[in-house]
Amino acid sequence: MKDNFSSQSDDYAKFRPVYPNELVDYLLSITEKYENCWDCGTGNGQLAVKLAKHFDQVCATDISEKQLSNATKKSNIHYTKQPAEKTSFSDNQFDLITVAQAAHWFDHELFNTEVKRVLKPDGVIALIGYGLVQVEGQIGQIIKDFYWNVTHPYWDPERDHIEAAYQSIPFPYDEIQDVPSFEMKKEMMLVDLVGYISTWSAVQHYIKENGHSPIDQLFQDLKAVWDGTILQVDFPIFTRIGRNSKSGLT
Repeated sequence: MKDNFSSQSDDYAKFRPVYPNELVDYLLSITEKYENCWDCGTGNGQLAVKLAKHFDQVCATDISEKQLSNATKKSNIHYTKQPAEKTSFSDNQFDLITVAQAAHWFDHELFNTEVKRVLKPDGVIALIGYGLVQVEGQIGQIIKDFYWNVTHPYWDPERDHIEAAYQSIPFPYDEIQDVPSFEMKKEMMLVDLVGYISTWSAVQHYIKENGHSPIDQLFQDLKAVWDGTILQVDFPIFTRIGRNSKSGLT
């Protein structure tokens, strides 16, 4: 599992969108018990905090100490630095496992083996991701151009899983086919939108390779067409959700 986010963990916590309550409610509706949950690749713990309102205990893991240091603390959330593919958890420990915007970084064969070990029979696993930010009008077009023509060569190969809405990730579980659609909506000023884009791992790779940031030019391009109003920003969510089949890996 790669760690591309320690260097901007403060900005990650500040600018990233928040997962909707409707998504959490749906996961609760298909989970049999609310004893133990594992939020894998928790980042700043934003999903773990929502789950902690309903589960007795949430185990939240990440490989980035800086991300975990910025995570919101709750009495029933236990944060630990652990890789997704090998943990200290007990067999059949969890009723629900969630992975939000992180599954594309994993070694999927090893992760699925670990899930099969620690997830209860018929427990639920939910891979959650979101694609390119959506904004209407000229601002949206400038962002699409920035994504495809400026930063696209600098994305890690794992980004392909995002563009495939995780359909390219092995998923050896009894997959639920009728999952509702979800989206995250966030009101942003222009500086917040640019701040979010600056957290892209591809931007960090661009800076490392070229010695300067592409964000300054992006901000100038966006500022030239921005009318000063609050922007309505959408983050379309995709999911793969299933139950732990009793038949092992397939």
